[in-house]
Amino acid sequence: MSPNEPVAPRDRWYVLGVLTIVYALNIADRFSISTLIEPIRLELRLSDGGIAFLTGVALALFYVTVGIPIASLADRANRRNILAFALAAWSGMTALCGLSQNYWQLLLARFGVGIGEAGGTPPSTSILADKFPAARRPMALTIFALGACLGAWLGSSIAGAVAQNHGWRAAFLVLGVPGLACALVVWLTVEEPRRGGLDGGAGGQQTVSLLTALRFISRQRSAVQLLVGGSVATFWSWGLMWWTPTFLVRSHHMTVGEAGELLGPMHLIAGTAGTLLAAWLMGRPAARDPRYVARLLAWVTALTTIPSIFLYWVTSQSAATALLWIFVPSVYFYIGPVLGLLQNVVPAPMRATTCALLLFTANVANLVVAPQLIGWLSDWFAASFGAGQESLRWALLLIAPTGLWAACHLWTSGRTIREDEAQIENGQWSESERIALRQ
Repeated sequence: MSPNEPVAPRDRWYVLGVLTIVYALNIADRFSISTLIEPIRLELRLSDGGIAFLTGVALALFYVTVGIPIASLADRANRRNILAFALAAWSGMTALCGLSQNYWQLLLARFGVGIGEAGGTPPSTSILADKFPAARRPMALTIFALGACLGAWLGSSIAGAVAQNHGWRAAFLVLGVPGLACALVVWLTVEEPRRGGLDGGAGGQQTVSLLTALRFISRQRSAVQLLVGGSVATFWSWGLMWWTPTFLVRSHHMTVGEAGELLGPMHLIAGTAGTLLAAWLMGRPAARDPRYVARLLAWVTALTTIPSIFLYWVTSQSAATALLWIFVPSVYFYIGPVLGLLQNVVPAPMRATTCALLLFTANVANLVVAPQLIGWLSDWFAASFGAGQESLRWALLLIAPTGLWAACHLWTSGRTIREDEAQIENGQWSESERIALRQ
């Protein structure tokens, strides 16, 4: 380390641990409702298209619309305070889901969950970018992504078990209340870092308008490819996983509790293993070349698309279970590295906005388009082809090959990513943005 190189904050590992737990609660509160789709659908007497709107689109409508404005605020204001408030909001609204007595009450509570969760990940990733230097950010953000594994386990195993024994409303209460205490921990113990303090280029303390940030991002070719690739990857992976518990209930005749019991350990064990493998690979010397990371993500996504197709084709429960142990870890592998690469190809005043832009496009893909499209396709196969309980299987089979599409964009991002990252490290961006920064 050179004498002039900034020293990373000493509390960086503690903050990483706390924010990983926050991310876990974010995913748990969001993922739990996909475990509970079938009992909610049966009680409220909804079609697959109707339950898709209630469980996915209702949350995403506000999540994606307020996410970018909140992230733009996080690029200017205290990120710790925004995160603590957002965590308290979505946890409280999750608990209210458990108190709802009809469709409209549950719909309004889901709107509230979406608004709260929009303020979760962008401030977190921006804080971590100011706790870890550029070369370590893909590794740190990959560890942060462990929260997705933990959260999906909570949303599968815990929600499924509680719903099986006490009803679906109790599952929301069990997952929502602890987040209120965690919000207090964030507010009292996480210190707001100096923005851009670990960056070599100038401009870390400057502020940038939302329009300026979007214009800059649109000119970064690698950033655009990462945004598209990451979004299509979530459409493929999390879109399929959204309906997988219901698929197991219908096509393999499991109960909600049994489906959660099967999927929960896969998310926790296989998902954690896949994420730790990604973190280990991101920590190796080869990962200092961002082209290596981009191409590795492309290969992993392309290869794991194959078992995702056969998963929904086979009729054997044991074969489907084996394929799930391969597919589930793949849905976590790309999360941290993509976030880390994006943090390095944009300057510090744009990082929360860039993260929110990824969340916007990714969540439109996996919370709006994928659940609703799969629900409509399932209803269509059931009505027009007499597919019955197997209609969902055919809908999922049509979506599974889109992982290859995501892999193409991730590979393409590697063509210019080293030049784009060097531009940020050298502070060259500030010359082209100087006038906008002063406005």
